[in-house]
Amino acid sequence: MPKTMIIATFGPAIDSFEMLKKLAINGVDVIRFNFSHSDYQIFDKALKIIEKLNKQGFRLKALADLKGNRIRIRNIQKPFEIKNKDTIILTKKNVISTSKIISFDYEYDLKAIKVGHKIYIDDGNIELEVVQVNKEDLKTIVKRGGIVKNKKGINIPLANLYFPMLNPEDKKDIDFIIDRKFDFIAQSFVRNHYDIIALRKILIEKNKKIKIISKIENRQALTNYPTILKHSDGIMVARGDLGISVPLYKIPLIQKNLIEKARELGRFSIVATQIFESMVNNYRPTRAEVSDLANAILDGADYVMFSAETAVGRYPDETVRIAESIIRYTEKYILNKK
Repeated sequence: MPKTMIIATFGPAIDSFEMLKKLAINGVDVIRFNFSHSDYQIFDKALKIIEKLNKQGFRLKALADLKGNRIRIRNIQKPFEIKNKDTIILTKKNVISTSKIISFDYEYDLKAIKVGHKIYIDDGNIELEVVQVNKEDLKTIVKRGGIVKNKKGINIPLANLYFPMLNPEDKKDIDFIIDRKFDFIAQSFVRNHYDIIALRKILIEKNKKIKIISKIENRQALTNYPTILKHSDGIMVARGDLGISVPLYKIPLIQKNLIEKARELGRFSIVATQIFESMVNNYRPTRAEVSDLANAILDGADYVMFSAETAVGRYPDETVRIAESIIRYTEKYILNKK
């Protein structure tokens, strides 16, 4: 059976020839470049290292992960704390963010947001509830406080917000991705198959064959999954944002279902987010994380993807080494069981 492959996210922890070579030796198959934190000069340097390693006999591929239509907090000069029951204004106005008024970068109509809707900041670590909707801002009450940091993501799961199929930043990044001959493009916050068609149209016009990965991370994508899958080369079970859009207890079975349907249609699948999150700072994963990875393999995932563990973690090469050992052992068990 084909080996479950490993994707490592590029970042400061692996930005040298020596570290990227260690990861390749330990079992990494693909390097992911997160365009939410893009720097073309740094990316170019890393791509040249990958090219050099491949000339030495490795087969590393490059994956470009687009920003997508993500709403982010902006203009925070220094992180600050908001507390339960505080009243916070979220505004479209481009103002300095404080503990009383926070600016966010969504530029379209707010009418889809209703009183009672929950707003999640920083992967759900902070929770607000909307109590009033105005033309340019939202009045909210803090339900779960925390430290607010610049450029953290905002999720409003129940609001069907307007977004363009491809925003201007993504279009600029796509030009770079095509020019640098990436192997994969992951499209973030896919809502329906028209999002995929818009991206594929650009690739066809440029006569470029780059595999398109649909990131499944919101309610719309789950609803429209059958047609999304048909138009994609592969899918990513992006458990971070997905775990905010739906109750956490549903994620394991959603993961199994998405992978199974992808396999039925001959599409590849990627399981991502917090696989070995504890290894950002610790030398060993937890027992629960080891079980999570093994279960992704048992589910039939074609790839597992590490994010902060390799991008900024203290032990990126050890992360990959342990993951590879789990993959080999679990796949041996599957083979022996047949």
